[in-house]
Amino acid sequence: MGSNPLLEDEAVEVFTSSDPFVLFETWMAMAAEGEPNDPTAMALATVDPDGLPNVRMVLLKEASSEGFVFYTNLESQKGQELLSSGKAALCFHWKSIRRQIRVRGIVEEVSPEEADTYFATRPKDSQIGAWASRQSRPLESRFALEKEVAKYGAKYALSKVERPPHWSGFRLKPTSMEFWRNRAFRLHDRLVFHRASPDTGNWTEERLFP
Repeated sequence: MGSNPLLEDEAVEVFTSSDPFVLFETWMAMAAEGEPNDPTAMALATVDPDGLPNVRMVLLKEASSEGFVFYTNLESQKGQELLSSGKAALCFHWKSIRRQIRVRGIVEEVSPEEADTYFATRPKDSQIGAWASRQSRPLESRFALEKEVAKYGAKYALSKVERPPHWSGFRLKPTSMEFWRNRAFRLHDRLVFHRASPDTGNWTEERLFP
């Protein structure tokens, strides 16, 4: 069996930039090539009003020096928790290339213009689904959901689907980013970047014991 060219010799330095956003872009490009299923999938952690954590998988839609953007129903459990606390954490884990990135920071809503622009790129069935699903609320039966899909499908059969007012996006602006690479005997590489506020570009970095 041939070796995976994306898995470097362990002597090779993988922390190739002192800018965590540049390093993230490099690793995401590797994941896009080497991870067979949803390289943009990330675990999103929030906290409920009682301080208990919740985690679920979502998809990254944009990454830049401004932060990490994803979209959801604002009335869903995660939407309400994000609006309430204004904080969240992300975890990207790419088993195929043996790397992981953890991100923590504050969250803010994207602008209505950003949400409109992204919503317009979604398949029409997904747009209708955003209207039909009362995400995270009790559902009496599958048939009840299908009725809502049919209702909004008929409403927008011949017209553009408008973005629901309860559907938008969040941008996580990081205050810490940790990069992890698998190494033999569990002696993994870990590098973490910190900054006091997402409004400053002054990062400090340190290596951590595995």
